[in-house]
Amino acid sequence: MISTVLVANRGEIACRVFRTCRELGISTVAVYSDADADALHVREADAAVRLPGAAPSETYLRGDLVVKAALAAGADAVHPGYGFLSENAGFAREVIDAGLVWIGPPPEAIEAMASKTRAKELLGIAPLTEVTEADLPVLVKAAAGGGGRGMRIVRELGDLAGARESAAAEAASAFGDGEVFVEPYVENGRHVEVQLLCDAHGTAWALGTRDCSLQRRHQKVVEEAPAPGLPAALEASLLDTAVRAAKAVGYVGAGTVEFLVADGRAHFLEMNTRLQVEHPVTEEVFGVDLVALQIAVAEGRALPPEPPAARGHAIEARLYAEDPAREWAPQTGVLHRFEPPRDARLRVDTGYVSGDTIGVHYDPMLAKVIVHAPTRAEAVRALARALERSRIHGPVTNRELLVASLRHPEFGSPETLDTGFYDRNLPALTGAVPGEEYAAVAAALARAAAGRGRFGGGWRNLRSQDETRTYGDLEVRYRPTRAGGYEVSVPEGIRVVSAAPDRVGLEVAGVVRHLDVAVYEDGVVHAGRHRLTVRPRFTDPREQTAPGSLLAPMPGTVVRVADGLAVGDAVVAGQPLLWLEAMKMEHRVVAPASGTLTALHAAPGRQVEVGALLAVVSDDATTEAAQEDQTV
Repeated sequence: MISTVLVANRGEIACRVFRTCRELGISTVAVYSDADADALHVREADAAVRLPGAAPSETYLRGDLVVKAALAAGADAVHPGYGFLSENAGFAREVIDAGLVWIGPPPEAIEAMASKTRAKELLGIAPLTEVTEADLPVLVKAAAGGGGRGMRIVRELGDLAGARESAAAEAASAFGDGEVFVEPYVENGRHVEVQLLCDAHGTAWALGTRDCSLQRRHQKVVEEAPAPGLPAALEASLLDTAVRAAKAVGYVGAGTVEFLVADGRAHFLEMNTRLQVEHPVTEEVFGVDLVALQIAVAEGRALPPEPPAARGHAIEARLYAEDPAREWAPQTGVLHRFEPPRDARLRVDTGYVSGDTIGVHYDPMLAKVIVHAPTRAEAVRALARALERSRIHGPVTNRELLVASLRHPEFGSPETLDTGFYDRNLPALTGAVPGEEYAAVAAALARAAAGRGRFGGGWRNLRSQDETRTYGDLEVRYRPTRAGGYEVSVPEGIRVVSAAPDRVGLEVAGVVRHLDVAVYEDGVVHAGRHRLTVRPRFTDPREQTAPGSLLAPMPGTVVRVADGLAVGDAVVAGQPLLWLEAMKMEHRVVAPASGTLTALHAAPGRQVEVGALLAVVSDDATTEAAQEDQTV
């Protein structure tokens, strides 16, 4: 029997495994990088071991250090979680050779299936070796790992070499393995997968299907079980193929076989030899704890001959600290408040609590929010409402995108679901959130009420001009009244019912709504579900930049600069100049216009903060004018 488990991972997944271990009476050990010293998974573990450094390559990807940590802490088993070393056969062998129990599949099965190239070979599917125009579009894909990293769509043959290089660099950074391959890219198919659980006694469970079609940058955003609207024959074929693949390699433990479904046909993608991020929806539908079953299988116990019966529908949304309207740019900062609503149907798996800081080194996922209900429609409605009611104060998140996605008519019709959902609908889904102007009014009046109580300000017999407060593009004008309240002149049609420093009541068109307001020291303002930014009255001269300046859109590391790029080079609009890595994703920085590169401050390995000047591209007219000025 296992007594102490070290989880070779971090954040949400470590917390998830710890929860099951506590329920089973098993002690827990965390490992942590310097960047994670105060992380929730460290605080929740019974013991923790430091891995010196911050970068994944120095810490969570160092299998030798993780095994030493397990031995030092007295653990007798290692759970790999997902990501990092979870599909690394060499690490599995290191754990086993050290006399520890490996809570995962045999190393031989990992080798056979964890590499997407070898998995395809096992099933008789050959990757593309010579790509021609007729093969386009194609997908360059990392052989190891997952989560959308190390993947590039190629639509022009001339872009293939650069896509290979970029994908390989990202894969090497994220997984420690830079191998990539090329396969046909199936446009707008459905991403459907099968959850497997196998024991060492020959029993293999296929725990239904999941649909994970809503994706951004090849990374899943919304997942549900069962996959809705699949023809019975196709579903049966998917389950059978998954079980046959597992038995072909003597698979033991939890795993997932992924397919792309298009035109009524299923195309094999890969087998993930680990637990998946989206495993909770399967747990909710089948009423099982997959982590507990993983541990039971690792202890040598046999599964019942048949899995439990499925019931109802479950749906999960991944809450990220990112800005979907700015190319999914990851966000950092203090998560001032994180309070999901209390709802018996709601499950929240997270690695953060209120007051934690979201850093730059790892994936920006804050939480997985899951709802189980008797029907799909009920689950979707409940999840959208739960997200809407959650108090999430701090960096920008994708919360509003998730709510809008779940309520989009296309999502309500499963037969129209496919991986192109965001390609078609993103602009509409990231528009202004209804009620933002009223939130700005509430924020302005809450500030005024706080000032009135602090400084004794208020109505005067000689009326002065209206007070003005601006949040982003929204201007609010108001004035105090003789009765101690406020009148709002801009925007029009608003009656102030009440105003306190933390709560404001407004009446619009006969409907009264109350908004909670919170203001934080870092300038973040939240009114209701709206995040607002205060526009300063005067521009700070230090914030002025020359035309054509390329500023870092997020804190991160410069991983590479375009080959041969140098000051004085002519560049064209949209040309990639350099690449930043932030939160395990690679982001291109491109020329904003055609012109001349007049400054380059980026170099591989350089750490940059958000807003740091990376380069300057001047148009020809600006460059000529500057040269003329120098000769006068």
